[in-house]
Amino acid sequence: MNKDVAIIGGSTSGLFTACLLARQGAEVRVFEAADRIEPSRRSLIVTDYMKAILGRLCDDTVVNRINRFELYADGRVGAISLHRPDLVIERSRLIQRLAEEAEEKGAKILTGRRFLDLRPDSERLNFTLSLNGNGDHVETSAGVLVGADGVSSRVAQMGGWPASTTVSIFQAVVELPDDMPQDTTRVWFIPEYTPYFYWLIPHSKTHGVLGLIGKDKKSTKRSLEEFLDRKGLKAEEYQSATIPLYTNWISNHRRLGNNDVYLVGDAAGHVKVSTVGGIVTGFQGALGVAEAILNDGSNVELKALRRELNLHRLIRKVLNRFTQNEYSKLLDMLDQDTRSALGRFHRDETSKLLLNLFLKQPLLLLLGLRAIISYK
Repeated sequence: MNKDVAIIGGSTSGLFTACLLARQGAEVRVFEAADRIEPSRRSLIVTDYMKAILGRLCDDTVVNRINRFELYADGRVGAISLHRPDLVIERSRLIQRLAEEAEEKGAKILTGRRFLDLRPDSERLNFTLSLNGNGDHVETSAGVLVGADGVSSRVAQMGGWPASTTVSIFQAVVELPDDMPQDTTRVWFIPEYTPYFYWLIPHSKTHGVLGLIGKDKKSTKRSLEEFLDRKGLKAEEYQSATIPLYTNWISNHRRLGNNDVYLVGDAAGHVKVSTVGGIVTGFQGALGVAEAILNDGSNVELKALRRELNLHRLIRKVLNRFTQNEYSKLLDMLDQDTRSALGRFHRDETSKLLLNLFLKQPLLLLLGLRAIISYK
């Protein structure tokens, strides 16, 4: 294997790409702007599909398992039991574990190196790095470049990709209410305040994260604080992130000169817009990028990811038009068969989930169509 790959950014998707390539003998270097692989803490909930992708790599990153969802809308409550538990993970642990695995397989992780510019020629992808320690610049090159440097990707900018539309996630670490089981996540739909939802996800027996998605950090934090007050909860600390909003599929591959540049994870906008979750889809993108690099362009994984992201975009378009009354009707329709379908299929297998939902409860399709038609 003579592939020479440079990955810009020590993100979850970037480090997983490094693992996949290094396992197959590629020469891999990861350039990370931070001085250490020591990311900020953030609790995340994912489906068990992450375990199917990562295997043993995710074992010591799981801090809790969720067996039940409680959905709230205008005084109504709908409970869904999961056939396969969701996993609550600690993002910082996951990144450190992936970094360890990448290095064990032969990848080099070089910290304190910030990507500045890209100058392709007929043979190589030449680029400049700034060294954090003294401000000096270093020139280097690679045969393949992968941008895993987040929503404000410098690689995407230098490669000519358009800037992403973004949203903000804010969540507060809180003490769990006395009546809340450790294995249950609560979700509130209040379209008056957000087209998305509020969530409370336990990450231990005593604490969890209550969060919200919004347009910008300032207004999102304000809305979250107001919700905390209404629920009588107190924030012990805050966690936040800026996330790309998937609006349309844009190819994450470009030829510059005679060489390949790829984007992966948030840099590529590979985020489920229904829930704004990007960890698992970032790993799917990494599988696709590694497949393309190792097999000279083959990308079955990326085609499947495109279909999945487009389905989530359709769901989000419908939900953005839901009123409080329609959310109430939605919970009223959750009969035993519908709850069973929701518990059997998770949000990373959307086509199966939607098909089974509409077969069990055809009125759900009518409700969605009505929301679109009546939207003003």
